Amino acid sequence: MRPFTTQSAFLASTSAALALSLAACAPTQAPMQSATPPPPEPMKVVAADVIRPNEHLKAEGIPDVPKALADRIGKYTDFKAVSVIAWHPTKRAILVAYRRDATTQLHLLDQPMGTLEPLTDFPDPVGNASFEPKRGDYLVYSRDTGGNEAAQLYRYDFATKQTTLLTDPTEKHGIGSWNHAGNALLMESTQLDKTAKRDAVTTDVFVLDPLKPEAKRKIVSLPGGGWGELRWAKGDKTLYAREYRSANESVIWKIAVADGARVQVLPAVLPIVNAKGAAAKKVNLGDIHLTRDGKHLVYTSDEDGEFAQMMVMDLATGKRRALTRDIPWDVDSIVMHGEDAAGDDTVGRRDLACIVVNVAGRREMRVIDLATGKQIALPALPAAAGSGSIARLRFAKSGNHDEIAFTVNSAQSPGDVYTLDLHGGKVQQWTRALVDGIDTTPFREAEIIKWKSFDGLEISGLINRAPARFAGKRPVLINIHGGPEGQAGIGFLGRSNYFIDELGIALIQPNVRGSSGYGKTYISLDDGMKREDSVKDIGALLDWVATQPDLDANRIMVTGGSYGGYMSLAVATTYSDRIAASIDVVGISNFTSFLERTETYRRDLRRVEYGDERDPAMRAFFDRISPLSKASNIRKPLFVVQGLNDPRVPYQEAVQIVEKVRANHIPVWYLLADNEGHGFARKPNADFQFYVQVLFMQQFLLH
Repeated sequence: MRPFTTQSAFLASTSAALALSLAACAPTQAPMQSATPPPPEPMKVVAADVIRPNEHLKAEGIPDVPKALADRIGKYTDFKAVSVIAWHPTKRAILVAYRRDATTQLHLLDQPMGTLEPLTDFPDPVGNASFEPKRGDYLVYSRDTGGNEAAQLYRYDFATKQTTLLTDPTEKHGIGSWNHAGNALLMESTQLDKTAKRDAVTTDVFVLDPLKPEAKRKIVSLPGGGWGELRWAKGDKTLYAREYRSANESVIWKIAVADGARVQVLPAVLPIVNAKGAAAKKVNLGDIHLTRDGKHLVYTSDEDGEFAQMMVMDLATGKRRALTRDIPWDVDSIVMHGEDAAGDDTVGRRDLACIVVNVAGRREMRVIDLATGKQIALPALPAAAGSGSIARLRFAKSGNHDEIAFTVNSAQSPGDVYTLDLHGGKVQQWTRALVDGIDTTPFREAEIIKWKSFDGLEISGLINRAPARFAGKRPVLINIHGGPEGQAGIGFLGRSNYFIDELGIALIQPNVRGSSGYGKTYISLDDGMKREDSVKDIGALLDWVATQPDLDANRIMVTGGSYGGYMSLAVATTYSDRIAASIDVVGISNFTSFLERTETYRRDLRRVEYGDERDPAMRAFFDRISPLSKASNIRKPLFVVQGLNDPRVPYQEAVQIVEKVRANHIPVWYLLADNEGHGFARKPNADFQFYVQVLFMQQFLLH
């Protein structure tokens, strides 16, 4: 629902030195024992026994990484998830994303438990694609370069196995939906700071025939960079689009294809100001779809309460009805029966919606009949699928249209593809994620914990405690998600399992105020000048740790990526005497410099969350709270990780905090990759980051 960093999005793109990485992990089968295992013997390191950073990595202040350490932990770096992308339009075959080598690429799977056929092979990951909807003769997919997020669109032809660039590399582009004729799709394009020639950022919407890219036609230029979820209405003369303004506000528009004229559809009444000058209640709308007859809009909205419900609107009358009032959680996503299918497919098909519900961090599937508004009873899923979190729901395009493909990841599996036949109730597993022969059954699901913050607000989080074979109070790693509207959810922990199952560390993932999943009031509690309240939530967590008999309050390390990187730095400046060390991955060190340097297409959207640095009072507030301004307070070791091509948090945020903290004469480790962006997506870089993090933890947390 939100186009900016969420925990899941960050998990997918960042390296796995954090639980913020989807990259890898699994426990060894060490025998149970009553005493804490002895620490590894000190290694005598010679030049031949050292892992050097590759040519794309710049390492400063980082000691040699022993090859023996890398060998010992390497099995935690090669877990390979599989996730659904799309069904083939004419065959029972599924397009999936899978990392076979250094990065995630597209593969075709033509039967359950079959062989994955590789389609793409690039140094940069590919994970978003769409079939040509009539015959599936080609794919359109998007890919950026070096993590710069300036995605370009490409056509992959199955007959020739050739790839063709479809877009202008001076801008970034996104794939919209296919028209009902099946011969063109919507494309959104936005200017980049390095090449933009316009005074104001716009999102330009085009109709693109992938077989004739030179003939693309612009429909409209829309103001700002928050536009997305482009959907054709029946007849291909109108489209619907969502304008994202903040985590609490968005608007749905109807746009004429002929001339680009637009009309606001939702909220039904334009925001107004009441007699006292206070702004009217904001509404967050998202995940928009249309029924096959074109008469109803299906979407999510929090207009009736704290959580996003699934809504249906009669486009002729404007009458709206909520279909999920009985679900006291956010509806995260919707997939419609028969969506994006070419031609008239209304005969013999039900109007069904498959939704993902965020239940306390676990993503669960529901299916709703739009005609009756009632849920359809689903068969019990196999244990491997039933205990995990579900994502990437897709209805079949051919054959049995009541078949749903979905991805499941759990504590024991990084991600597998399943299908569910709604008509016959049959569930099939299509893939088995590679876990390098490691028994993942000892990996346990996180427990939910709760604590009271400074103002009495209840905060929750997840904890994975060390196995019972580790005696005594255990050191703690606090991993703070990004966003800030992200959420630490239940699922596979990636490489972080090494910390828990091999080093005996307790992992805590807090959902401080400002996190999603707990209602629209909670998500706004850190906005603007309330920013430090979320940092105080971590202070209260440190108090909670001190009350736990199995946790060592004297050995706590804090880590986080993106906004979580800011939080890690803020904790290091505020509670330096209460932590052992901290790790900042692509984090904000100064809000003013961040807002001045982040890509223009996202700057105004971030100002809504953080505040406007052009306002003198807000600028003074930023100067007061930013970690860079309080860097002298950081008195414990710091590890900073950054991608040179990061368009969200530019690399200067890392450079300036590293330089400032070095003046404190404490260990500062710095790792920069010149072929990465907002997190490390390439396995060789992610592996080295993981090795360094383990070394950092051994030196400063486990001593």
